[in-house]
Amino acid sequence: MTTLMMILGIVVFAIGLLFSIAWHELGHLSTAKLFGIRVPQYMVGFGPTVWSRKKGETEYGVKAIPLGGYIRMIGMFPPGPDGRLEARSTSPWRGMVEDARAQSFEELQPGDENRLFYTRKPWKRVIVMFAGPFMNLILAVVIFMGVMMTFGIQTQTTTVGKVSDCVIQQSENRTKCAKGDQAAPAKAAGLKLGDKIVAFNGEPVKDWSALQNDIRSNPGKDVTLTVERGGERLDLSTQLIRNQVSKSDGNGGYVEGEYVYAGFLGFTPASGIVQQSFGQSVDRMGDMMENGVESLISLPSKVPALWDAAFGDGPREDDSPMGVVGAARVGGEVLTLDIPPENQIAMMLFLVAGFNLSLFLFNMLPLLPLDGGHIAGALWESLRRNVAKVFRRPDPGPFDVAKLMPVAYVVAGIFICFTLLVLVADVVNPVRIS
Repeated sequence: MTTLMMILGIVVFAIGLLFSIAWHELGHLSTAKLFGIRVPQYMVGFGPTVWSRKKGETEYGVKAIPLGGYIRMIGMFPPGPDGRLEARSTSPWRGMVEDARAQSFEELQPGDENRLFYTRKPWKRVIVMFAGPFMNLILAVVIFMGVMMTFGIQTQTTTVGKVSDCVIQQSENRTKCAKGDQAAPAKAAGLKLGDKIVAFNGEPVKDWSALQNDIRSNPGKDVTLTVERGGERLDLSTQLIRNQVSKSDGNGGYVEGEYVYAGFLGFTPASGIVQQSFGQSVDRMGDMMENGVESLISLPSKVPALWDAAFGDGPREDDSPMGVVGAARVGGEVLTLDIPPENQIAMMLFLVAGFNLSLFLFNMLPLLPLDGGHIAGALWESLRRNVAKVFRRPDPGPFDVAKLMPVAYVVAGIFICFTLLVLVADVVNPVRIS
């Protein structure tokens, strides 16, 4: 049964992956057609074509390898300086440029002269190339917000999960009380497991983050905690003490290895599934975006640890980069967990949403062959033309993105090597969930 659920989870994730790719390419397709650019192909996947059907001037299809997708637009690159689409060169780098230029015109038909991608104004090209990643962003936001506001997310609450017996400095890294340790204020106040703190000094408490801030902001002060216990409300009084605690990340969590002195009560909050308000969901979505950008920036620094995990005896870190195979495996594990079905659905949706958020951020890198590279080229062309107009210079014409194809091949080679490294790590030393 476990194997069956694992396979089912992988299949469900694969369906979500294919939909995300199709959704991304739909953004490019719809805006390209909106601006009159001819699109001969819309494909989900790479490799041999499994199924296709032509409708109007576009062939729609699915290919065998579900690791991406594409639309083919006519005239992605402008002709060369001599106006020719093809040329001969003994230079391999120049050959790459000429091959890319020729390929973008290989399906040129009579009447296409005014339907070429490069002839559109730069702002239209930006919209066409941005539309794909933007579709992934929309899908990620809708799923994340929908799950957080309807089902909720696992988060720390104001319910007491454990009461500390004594005061221990966080950096001491011990849990047992020693002789001479002062009793924890929570213990002295009579706080018990299962109590729900609903007010701090008479002010309602909305969440754990706010309560944590209240506690830490009042070292040495007498405070009153209002708790719900057995259907009744009780007021408990105690004096907070100043103690060394882990530094807060501002969202109820902690910064590992960093400490501050602040007010201390002495209890561990219980975790639970809590529905989020619209405002809370927006805040968390912002945090996810920020964490995603930071993860993308730190990607090169994770390569050594990833190499050790794949080819050495190093552990696979929880925040290690994970590819499609690893994500599919996690999707399979989700359905094998001994948790309620609604939790499994929420986790699977979060996995697909996270994949879409990663697609958005990754594709916005200003590097060819990514969408961000084409956007950067169009913006540079717009800048050049506007500067020429201001200084009354001749129009420099379209920016020849084809000249950057050698760089694009190098970037693509690096991406392929990194993808293969992640693939090996996902197979031999995968990220696991519990």
